[in-house]
Amino acid sequence: MCGIVGIVSEKRDVAESLLEGLKRLEYRGYDSAGIATLIDGKLAMRRATGKLKALSDKLESDPLRGHVGIGHTRWATHGRPSEDNAHPHSSEKVALVHNGIIENYRDLRHALEAKGHVFRSETDTESIAHLITDFLNMGMTPQEATAAALPCLDGAFALAVLFQDHNNLLIGARRGSPLAIGYGEGEMYLGSDALALAPMTNRITYLEEGDWVEITAESAIIHDKHGDIAIRAIHETGLSALEIGKGTYRHYMLKEIFEQPVVIGDALETMTFGDYQIALPDLPFDWKNIRRLSIVACGTAYYAGMTARYWFEQLAGLPTDFDVASEYRYRGALVDPSDVMIVISQSGETADSLAALRYAKERGQKIVSVVNVQHSTIARESDAIVPSLCGPEISVASTKAFTSQLIVLLCMALQAGEKRGFLSTDKATEIVDALRGLPSKMNDVLRDDNRLQEVAQNIATTKAIFYLGRGLMYPLALEGALKLKEISYIHAEGYPAGELKHGPLALVDEHMPVVVLAPYDSLFEKTSSNVQEIVARGGRIHLFTDKVGHANIGAGITWSLVLPAIHEAIAPILYAAPLQLLAYYTALAKGTDVDHPRNLAKSVTVE
Repeated sequence: MCGIVGIVSEKRDVAESLLEGLKRLEYRGYDSAGIATLIDGKLAMRRATGKLKALSDKLESDPLRGHVGIGHTRWATHGRPSEDNAHPHSSEKVALVHNGIIENYRDLRHALEAKGHVFRSETDTESIAHLITDFLNMGMTPQEATAAALPCLDGAFALAVLFQDHNNLLIGARRGSPLAIGYGEGEMYLGSDALALAPMTNRITYLEEGDWVEITAESAIIHDKHGDIAIRAIHETGLSALEIGKGTYRHYMLKEIFEQPVVIGDALETMTFGDYQIALPDLPFDWKNIRRLSIVACGTAYYAGMTARYWFEQLAGLPTDFDVASEYRYRGALVDPSDVMIVISQSGETADSLAALRYAKERGQKIVSVVNVQHSTIARESDAIVPSLCGPEISVASTKAFTSQLIVLLCMALQAGEKRGFLSTDKATEIVDALRGLPSKMNDVLRDDNRLQEVAQNIATTKAIFYLGRGLMYPLALEGALKLKEISYIHAEGYPAGELKHGPLALVDEHMPVVVLAPYDSLFEKTSSNVQEIVARGGRIHLFTDKVGHANIGAGITWSLVLPAIHEAIAPILYAAPLQLLAYYTALAKGTDVDHPRNLAKSVTVE
């Protein structure tokens, strides 16, 4: 959602470092941004709408001094993007930044206005600043006022708070949204995640649910949700400024697409050994004893989970349900404590997925999370984690996180199949061998992207497009459509190919491009029949297949891309890469903002 950074220093002005931290958090929101510091004990702010360049320009013409400060980059929830609604929000005594949603802000606002507090924005956040100020006006210290205010807030939040006349104090708090403390030499930091703090420190503490912290340049005192002093572990992160830069690439998304062969190779080195053996972390259950598996996730991770359902059922004989996490609780899911849930999330902070995890865990179910951020809230609240190991992913549109999730989930399904006696050694060896050849084949696909650049110019002019697939290609059709709509704003829909004649075929005409994912697999002939139905109605087929599939598809294809032949269990991982590039080059042709698509943010930490 939104990005937060804070610094307390003994001797240097912090505005420039705050701005650098916000640049690393811009993937979390880019509707507006702002910074607040204390200058001789007095609150000072600079805010601007739009991307960080606007704030940077403002700071260049009107700099901020101060050894303590907070910064924020916003993804709007309450209130339209405007300078008045940009963070930080302030009263005469307090300035703060906030990630999350305060559900009872209207009641708080009305009560505070009745006491004479004057509001200047449409946001829920401003009510927190005035609430803390109200307690300060009663004679409380900043620590006492914060401790009194937090129980009054309903909803989710991560907060960083400055107090007038307190030049060596920064208070942070979290409930439902992540917040990390960074430890430096003669200065301390707060950030929405370790990424924001990576160039300043590699020593990080993650606040736990309900924690709040008082930070000075020398120390951090953490309080738990009851107000008691709490000790939280300090972790050393492996993040570097090099990892989170674009390097020679034009966009983070393109860099992350091209990182996939290495990411996949590294993951396979970690998760496989010998001829076919799978090496996963210890899991708190026996695959043989599981009656049913459930998978929950959101967005791209949901399509990874949907793909995994095919694998767990086909390779492990394990009945598998999957749910979009935002609906899981609301359908009143029946949870059997003997079953297992897999939660998939790149950030490990996805609010809906976390809520589904807690729903199942409260009912006695074991939770395994597939996450990229190993100290995230979902990771900490799971019984076990299987890390996806893809490194920092900055672009809002997920690419390498998706394929690394698929690698992990396939390895889990292979292990389950072996443990359950469902998968033969020969079959397991065949799939693992194919997996080990995947990085080089994906590298070949990525190197030969000229034809994707050419066809993207045509797709960029269309208003709507279908993506079709069968079996394991159906979830990938959904993911391909999501990628295109996310960054190019073209209406795209993914369908199982067999469903086309049950309604969507009515939309097909000579103006409608249809992307068909059809490796020469056990379902190829059926998909080929669907292709001819589209051709007969004048539809423009854009075919992704292999050499044998291309030779057997029939006439009438508008455009095709021939990919390397690959084991059908692994095909969706390989075919993901050209679909990502197709979306990228289409967005480039349209001139949209690839890394920061409108209205979207990377980590959705509120429902």
